[in-house]
Amino acid sequence: MATTRTATGGRTNQKKRTRTAILEAARELIGMGGEVTMPAIARAALVSEATAYRYFPDLPSLISEALAGAWPPPAEALAPVADSTDPVERVAFACEFLLRGILLRQGAVRAVIAATITRPETATARPGVRFGLIDLALRPLEDTLGATDPEALAQLKRDLAVVVSAEALFSLTDLCGLDAEDAIASAVRTATTLTEAAQRTIERG
Repeated sequence: MATTRTATGGRTNQKKRTRTAILEAARELIGMGGEVTMPAIARAALVSEATAYRYFPDLPSLISEALAGAWPPPAEALAPVADSTDPVERVAFACEFLLRGILLRQGAVRAVIAATITRPETATARPGVRFGLIDLALRPLEDTLGATDPEALAQLKRDLAVVVSAEALFSLTDLCGLDAEDAIASAVRTATTLTEAAQRTIERG
């Protein structure tokens, strides 16, 4: 009986070590900012690709778990503008913060986007970082635009979700040919323009 328990415990520990090795390999590759694939992660973890898939059903789920805790919560991310009541300033900061974070992890972000395009059902595995940042950045508008025209505030959040995003960043770099700094500046400019337009609506009202 003791031998059976020891063998079972040994297998359990080995599974934990293998799973941890796969996650650590994924985090290391993500941190390098390059291409992130299941074969590359398996090689780095010194396991077969089939083994990696036994522990994680797909690449998005592995990346999602590997990135758990990598992004700070919105309040921590926006701490430098916490005292600002200017939604334009707050949105500009949130946009730049998110896009610079995406650049640092772009291999993983691109892999997850690619997976969700071909398999939309995996979209729930994507970290919803942008939405928390946008909601907090627009907090000063909750008692003004949110009170007088909640649908307008909801629409502004949807508009910003298009701009404050990896998809927008990669469109600017890959399709428009901008370098990273110019791409970030362009996205920030668009995000602030949208927010300024919403503010003008409040002033006219």
